[in-house]
Amino acid sequence: MEEVLLISRFITRSLILLSLWFLCFPPGVVCDTGNVSASSNSSSKPKVINIGALFTLNSVLGEAANRAIQAAVDDVNSDPTILNGVQLKLLISDTNCSGFIGTMEALQLMESDVVVAIGPQSSGIAHVISHVVNELHVPLLSFGATDPTLSSMQYPYFLRTTPSDHFQMYAIADIVDYYGWREVIAIFVDDDYGRSGISVLGDALAKKRAKISYKAAFSPGDTESKINDLLVEVNLMESRVYVVHVNPDTGLNIFSVANALNMMGSGYVWIATDWLPSYLDSKDAVDSNTMNILQGVIALRHYTPDTDLKKSFMSKWNNLKYKGSAGHAGFNSYALYAYDSVWLAAHALDVFLNEGGNLSFSYDPKLHDTNGSMLHLASLRVFNGGEQLLQTLLRMNFTGVSGQIQFDPDKHLVHPAYDVLNIVGTGTRRIGYWSNYSHLSVVPPETLYTKPPNISTGSQHLYSVIWPGDTTSTPRGWVFPNNGQPLRIAVPNRVGYKEFASKDKSPQGVRGYCIDVFEAAISLLPYAVPRTYMLYGDGKRNPSYNELVSRVAQNVYDAAVGDITIVTNRTKIVDFTQPYMESGLVVVALVKEAKSNPWAFLKPFTAEMWFVTALFFLFVGAVVWILEHRINSEFRGPPRRQLITVCWFSFSTMFFSHRENTLTSGIQGIDSLISSTEPIGIQDGSFAFNYLVDELNIAQSRIVKLKNPEAYLRALKLGPKKGGVAAIVDELPYVELFLSNTNCLYRIVGPEFTKSGWGFAFQRDSPLAVDMSTAILQLSENGDLQKIHNKWLTHSECSSQVNQVDENQLSLNSFWGLFLICGIACVLSLTIFCCRVFTQYRRFSPEDEESEIETIEPSRSSRRSIRSTSFKQIIDFVDKKEEEIKEMLKRKNSNSNKQQTSIHSFSDGQASSPS
Repeated sequence: MEEVLLISRFITRSLILLSLWFLCFPPGVVCDTGNVSASSNSSSKPKVINIGALFTLNSVLGEAANRAIQAAVDDVNSDPTILNGVQLKLLISDTNCSGFIGTMEALQLMESDVVVAIGPQSSGIAHVISHVVNELHVPLLSFGATDPTLSSMQYPYFLRTTPSDHFQMYAIADIVDYYGWREVIAIFVDDDYGRSGISVLGDALAKKRAKISYKAAFSPGDTESKINDLLVEVNLMESRVYVVHVNPDTGLNIFSVANALNMMGSGYVWIATDWLPSYLDSKDAVDSNTMNILQGVIALRHYTPDTDLKKSFMSKWNNLKYKGSAGHAGFNSYALYAYDSVWLAAHALDVFLNEGGNLSFSYDPKLHDTNGSMLHLASLRVFNGGEQLLQTLLRMNFTGVSGQIQFDPDKHLVHPAYDVLNIVGTGTRRIGYWSNYSHLSVVPPETLYTKPPNISTGSQHLYSVIWPGDTTSTPRGWVFPNNGQPLRIAVPNRVGYKEFASKDKSPQGVRGYCIDVFEAAISLLPYAVPRTYMLYGDGKRNPSYNELVSRVAQNVYDAAVGDITIVTNRTKIVDFTQPYMESGLVVVALVKEAKSNPWAFLKPFTAEMWFVTALFFLFVGAVVWILEHRINSEFRGPPRRQLITVCWFSFSTMFFSHRENTLTSGIQGIDSLISSTEPIGIQDGSFAFNYLVDELNIAQSRIVKLKNPEAYLRALKLGPKKGGVAAIVDELPYVELFLSNTNCLYRIVGPEFTKSGWGFAFQRDSPLAVDMSTAILQLSENGDLQKIHNKWLTHSECSSQVNQVDENQLSLNSFWGLFLICGIACVLSLTIFCCRVFTQYRRFSPEDEESEIETIEPSRSSRRSIRSTSFKQIIDFVDKKEEEIKEMLKRKNSNSNKQQTSIHSFSDGQASSPS
């Protein structure tokens, strides 16, 4: 409908302009764009300069502007410092809120050879008049036409002396974002002013991840009955944030009808553009009924600094010095811009004349009357200095009553700013400011211009607001739509794992863990949510969850409830709630129990390693033996014991640090699965397919889609060699449920290699997603979420990874081989030790120490054949220190040598004696 209206208005405007074109350029006349001939040139300085004013006198803005413009002309003409005595002559034309009349008035005004025109306040009329001034090269200074599209290059001679609605709409977008609202309804007048402003608002909101959910347009002349029908339709919708962008002369009708429909109470948000403060400011006193209706409304008003110049102007205004022919008209911000527009023209003309500019006009041969025409087009002349004056206007920089008058490269006034007002009691209360420099703040914008710009979220501030219904609590900004249409909730029609979500014969139609969590969260919301569950899928195979989420984004469904994993590509098109179930991908494989091996301790080393180890210990033994026999006796004992201890510690560590797994599997985790070429099973419809293929680069040919747990079991039993799979990759909640019914034949191998969760999917920027997230957190905190989990998902404890307890429990059979080797080594060592002790004991007897050799006789040189020995003597001998025994043996050997020497001496003596 809106597009049809746009086309019809475009055709109507084109016909009007086409008619004017044929009046100016009848058929048969060739359009010559060459030099125009001069018919009136004056080298002398003029005494009077004509300036025109085009606006609707009988209007809220027009009354204030008329008074301000006339006052400005009087002030300029009485100021000797400007124009050097040249007087401005003001020619006023009433456009009467009509584009056609405005065009005719503009043509008549141009017959008076005006060098600059001021006005109009209507954007629609400005569009039409701009074509006239473009042709005649007359700059048009508009104090009230705020349509952003007027800034285009199509209108080079249009110069706006008030902030464009482009900035006002971005201010509203910042307010919407500041309070966390995501949808607004735009109520606007269906003309150039309304449509263009709301179009910019849509762009500004999109940058804040918000949107206009509905555009409620009405014609300027619509009756209250039509407005009533429009607001009734709006009230049935979800959003409760309304942006009203209308004309000040008829805008109050919107609020009167809204009040009658009880739409000005608690829970509603009304944001009005600058038309409302302009209306209120222009009235000496607003009746109490009107103010009662407007309670809680937020509105924007042009911000103008409180300079001394402005205070002087306001003082003269209040003292009725600036009383014009229209009577005592009220003041508003547009009066300031109208006043400054005259001074802008005066300053520019002063510079223009000082730079040698010539106020001359030329006849254009293209402009002439056709036979019988009464338009007097031949009297229209082109201002020769129009281009030079336009460039001079763009270079102006001075301080006016509205603030700094200076233009940026896009022909916008620098430093656009607004007051943010809250209508309470009998007037307005300023809750902050908005500027294009720092956005929302509670300090005047000019104090921030000397600081670096800061538009971060933390720097945005406004004072508290009293909202409709006399409440200080920020409205939620939306309600569930009261249009009789319940929330359309899609539920996946699963084939397997129906504990999570499945079809049911109850009135609700669905059941399962996910459904119970959703219902419990819905019950915590402070408002009712009518809803209907709709199964998605044919029930023969699991549906594609990516397609399900896409249907929500495409507005086929309002939400999706089920075992939906929150993954990146899905979050780009829908909004998810807080996860209500932790999840992640794991690998499940067949795990066999390995029999205990008595020679398991040999597994750490290969045969070659054992050979090297044996050589090492032989070398260490040799070193110990050498040290034992060569190092001085005072260091002999301890070093040997330390070396033996070190060797034994190293040897024992090799065995006791090893731990034997009693459960084995060919697949150790996702890494070994990737490196293999065996088939992998996944759940049909799961995001695991895309993850394995796109992220892990696993060939699609290896992936086998399985419908249910029974298919899992069959595929794992068959194995990869018989048409099955080597392992299953699935999310942890499914796997835990699967393993609880397999008698622990299968286990999770390796760690969980992704981290994610399940959530409920809603359309982008749905406020219900935020409220549901809060409700899920409440369920988690009060324990209800765990109760629902226990109700649906109780399972045995063998669903975990390979049992750590089983890994640590080793039986005697696991090490009897090691014990046998150690026992044999101990027996051999003991045998060698005993043999050594008995050998030493045979060489040494305790009685030898006590006997003394008194005589040396040959008969005593023979050994005793029999020694009486007791067990106690052997033990005493063993207890003696090794050094002591060696010393005793040394003395014994010395005594034996002495005895041998004595015997030889005795024998020699006998031989030499006489017989």
